[in-house]
Amino acid sequence: PLTSTVNGYRNVGYFAQWGVYGRAFQAKQLDVSGTAKNLTHINYSFGNINNQTLTCFMANKAQGTGPNGSDGAGDAWADFGMGYAADKSVSGKADTWDQPLAGSFNQLKQLKAKNPKLKVMISLGGWTWSKNFSKAAATEASRQKLVSSCIDLYIKGNLPNFEGRGGAGAAAGIFDGIDIDWEWPGTNSGLAGNGVDTVNDRANFKALLAEFRKQLDAYGSTNNKKYVLSAFLPANPADIDAGGWDDPANFKSLDFGSIQGYDLHGAWNPTLTGHQANLYDDPADPRAPSKKFSADKAVKKYLAAGIDPKQLGLGLAAYGRGWTGAKNVSPWGPATDGAPGTYETANEDYDKLKTLGTDHYDAATGSAWRYDGTQWWSYDNIATTKQKTDYIVSKGLGGGMWWELSGDRNGELVGAMSDKFRAAAPGPVTEAAPP
Repeated sequence: PLTSTVNGYRNVGYFAQWGVYGRAFQAKQLDVSGTAKNLTHINYSFGNINNQTLTCFMANKAQGTGPNGSDGAGDAWADFGMGYAADKSVSGKADTWDQPLAGSFNQLKQLKAKNPKLKVMISLGGWTWSKNFSKAAATEASRQKLVSSCIDLYIKGNLPNFEGRGGAGAAAGIFDGIDIDWEWPGTNSGLAGNGVDTVNDRANFKALLAEFRKQLDAYGSTNNKKYVLSAFLPANPADIDAGGWDDPANFKSLDFGSIQGYDLHGAWNPTLTGHQANLYDDPADPRAPSKKFSADKAVKKYLAAGIDPKQLGLGLAAYGRGWTGAKNVSPWGPATDGAPGTYETANEDYDKLKTLGTDHYDAATGSAWRYDGTQWWSYDNIATTKQKTDYIVSKGLGGGMWWELSGDRNGELVGAMSDKFRAAAPGPVTEAAPP
């Protein structure tokens, strides 16, 4: 039977809602580059939770009007409103003015038609839109209401009416599951202003995952479909503990989770260069012991808690984090500030970094960086991708994940991972393809 794996491994990629604008990254690029054939799951990011109703919803405004703008930021235009010309469309056909579904949702539907084993997930939350998770997860009634609304909107595809598009069932059949990206239950290390209940979030999070599993299975039994439930897993041991992320009970609800193997260091410390995505601890890391992060340390924490390795994926970065005024070619040297980036300071796509300055790779730490005499950038390249893929295979993990696909336009990194999976012994995952 057809499976949604690459030789028994997952290769998951996040597709950013906002990428269709300045980055000009549409779903068609995943088709023409061949990336779609190397992916098993696309996580469309992100869906938001309304501050007033505590439900999944869609709006078309850059900023909400509630406290922190949290009642309603959204981009329904990118999701399902924007019409695509023939040359920008996966199918090669132009959208018509009167079709109920356009935008990225329709493009992903066309991508799935060309790639029958590909699954598309809706990812809820993210760094900016995790504000209302805590409140929505707080009671049995609020959990049931949130989950029901998310299934109604994304899985059943009952979209709001928006500029002549949307309506009941307009997005049916696009999403094969839901990815939970709550950053972070039980701790104030998420975005300032997030709702956090340090006492109860941990238990409520577990109950929320169970509610998602229950309702997804109940709806799946009506149309003979198994819906996927995944999560974006923190790497910081303190965040793991605060949210109870490594509780095996959570993985009875989840099909799998992807560990954040990046953002381990960055220009929030503007005067110290260093690895943002190192596989192993670096003995030269001068930071306090509680701040010495590595992907391997995170993986081992989940495995030590008894999580089945095949339910874990390792996240890699299709972007780098960088500094300017860097004096040393080696990591952990002095710098003056975050380096200039195309879309945000101290952040740049792999595609732009791969030709900057000179490339450096350290197998001992599983890290790569670029240095041009002033700018110092930590990133993932082909060498670290191959090393980390070997690590995934050797640990019996379920696969890898990428944040986010627009940084690797031609699928060089994603493809290097899938090529390694194909050459390896078959992996542990048996996940049926969408029916």
